[in-house]
Amino acid sequence: MIDYSLQHKLYFHHVSFWQRLDDILKLREENNADVTAKVQDIIHNIRQYGDNALYDYTKKFDHYAITSQTICVDDDEINKAYQQCQQEQINALHLAYERITDYHQKLLPQNLDYYDSLGVRLGARWNAIDAAGLYVPGGTAAYPSSVLMNVSAAKTAGVNRLVMVVPFPHGQCNPIVLAAAKIGGVDEVYKIGGAQAIAALAYGTETITKVDKVVGPGNIYVATAKHLVFGQVGIDMIAGPSEILIIADGDNHPDHIAMDLLSQCEHDTNAQAILITDDVTFAEKTAESVQHHLQTLPRAAIAGKSWHHFGIVIIVDDMEQAASITNHIAPEHLQLAVDKPDNLMNYIKHAGAVFMGRNTPEALGDYLAGPNHVLPTLATAKFSSGLSPLDFMKRTSFIDCPADALQKIGPATMVLAESESLHAHGYSIGLRLHQNKHTL
Repeated sequence: MIDYSLQHKLYFHHVSFWQRLDDILKLREENNADVTAKVQDIIHNIRQYGDNALYDYTKKFDHYAITSQTICVDDDEINKAYQQCQQEQINALHLAYERITDYHQKLLPQNLDYYDSLGVRLGARWNAIDAAGLYVPGGTAAYPSSVLMNVSAAKTAGVNRLVMVVPFPHGQCNPIVLAAAKIGGVDEVYKIGGAQAIAALAYGTETITKVDKVVGPGNIYVATAKHLVFGQVGIDMIAGPSEILIIADGDNHPDHIAMDLLSQCEHDTNAQAILITDDVTFAEKTAESVQHHLQTLPRAAIAGKSWHHFGIVIIVDDMEQAASITNHIAPEHLQLAVDKPDNLMNYIKHAGAVFMGRNTPEALGDYLAGPNHVLPTLATAKFSSGLSPLDFMKRTSFIDCPADALQKIGPATMVLAESESLHAHGYSIGLRLHQNKHTL
């Protein structure tokens, strides 16, 4: 039996609880100084050599030779991939896209247009960005769900051009990923990945026209590239490895909670699963169940390392303590596996997405519940939210000030402009009010 036993068990009442918790949470932090230097070189080469650099990097990292004729996934390839999928897979993709899009449509903002009490017309108009780039990971798993989540948010916002990049290691791509792109209506798909794909989206090449925003998860090289190109283009977030925190009482079945924890551990060896409970016996049974399931789980080598190195079980005296810990951690995913989740939800301020009740495993949110599964990680839920159509839109405010309204607010504007020694600002008002000492 492989030993994937839990290393980190904490008790809230322990005098050094908060320090020990923070020490464990910091274990996942990566020193990426070397990565940054490598990514800077990649970005430089893409900017200088364009397509040729893309060809070189794809051959080097993906062991696949592409040319100007083969870099793009054409309609025939996409249709062939769609036909290779099982019908139940296609049906599931369609159901997921419909549910995700229905939820996204309810998040669309309303334009604003009104007159204030002094007669000034004020408002704001929302418009979609013109073009967005979607990065889809390759490698250890296929993520058609991420394709649907990102595409739905962009298309619902009204983005006209959506470009997808996905690595083809050894010339292969899971057909279901391309099928998801077809269902979502992706406009262009390119067979490139890594930091070089992010650079191509941000700066453009001979073949790929630059976009306005880059979204989608990836490894540390992709995340670093997104960080470095920010400003040239917008980005969604710098996402770290997946994480889940489950608050569960002793009335849950240990196997259910154990598998919920493992559902995140199997993503990545750096993923993190945390259980908070007020029942010591339940905590022990759940940890035993995790160990048991790791003996047969197909991705046990990944999930086991994640659980062994970063898994945490926390014992509290009451659920208010659990809420306090949760707000400190600000997890990507939060499950409230308790009788009255609404009561506990009232205390939660920081979490990417919350799954309420014993029958709402996080996996529902990963695929087709509705809300977007692209969520803030590594405590960034304290200041950011999950992906939505708003991430593909920008707000433009407008002001329409009639002459009589200018008479009312103009003088105060002049006072403030004078206070900042920005005289032309004040003169621009005064000339219209015929109160200007400045003569033309």
